[in-house]
Amino acid sequence: MLAVVLCLSAATTGAAQSFDHGYATWDGLVRQHVRWLPDGVQSRVDYAGLARDRSQVKAVLAAMSAVPAAEFERWSRAQQIAFLINAYNAFTVELVLTGWPDVTSIKDLGSFIRSPWKARFFTLLGGRRHLDWIEHEQLRPRYAEPRLHAAVNCASIGCPALRPEAFVAPRLDGQLADGLRRFLSDRSRNRAVAGRLEVSAIFKWYREDFEQGHAGFRRLADVFAAHADALTDDPREREGLRAGRLPITFLDYDWSLNAAGR
Repeated sequence: MLAVVLCLSAATTGAAQSFDHGYATWDGLVRQHVRWLPDGVQSRVDYAGLARDRSQVKAVLAAMSAVPAAEFERWSRAQQIAFLINAYNAFTVELVLTGWPDVTSIKDLGSFIRSPWKARFFTLLGGRRHLDWIEHEQLRPRYAEPRLHAAVNCASIGCPALRPEAFVAPRLDGQLADGLRRFLSDRSRNRAVAGRLEVSAIFKWYREDFEQGHAGFRRLADVFAAHADALTDDPREREGLRAGRLPITFLDYDWSLNAAGR
């Protein structure tokens, strides 16, 4: 009996050590098939190219699905967050590929009775999961990290950019900070103009996440005050942002697919 236990322990340890926290395959895929637009704040995805490399995509997903929940719990906080963000983005790509090329929005992949984010189409950490499980049952409640909303990508134009690199624990904080900065620098989705602040609906949907004290932010206005230079070039508007004086309105969300060439 003891020999069996030792064998199982050794197998588990071997599986844990074999998981690539550098995400080499996923990193290679997004570096090849995701590109920044000239503005440096939006990206587009070559789904046709990813479809040609579908076997590599599936290999990435299989490696993620093979991680036992018990092993995940032994990882560092940064490793867990990086894993969940990469899993969300990779499985979202896979969902789009199930309908490619006849998909113009991720919403096309849902139905009247079930959104695409509620479809249990993959296995992760020991159970059949949906995308909302990753975001709303794991990332948001467990880590109190609002910048993740500029990291997980819903395959839509209105969403913060899919980065052309994998998230990795040693650089996670810098990647999250850069993602939020780029998103708030996108004047098509976030801007201060004519004495008011117009921002993405993401800040309405997840307002409570941004007001939980991360980096000292207790009000949504604190987030925009800290990124005043990204939101406008007008010194008076920047002053208004830093003082928290500008009224906030939320823009419509563009659910068009973030596909290259469209």
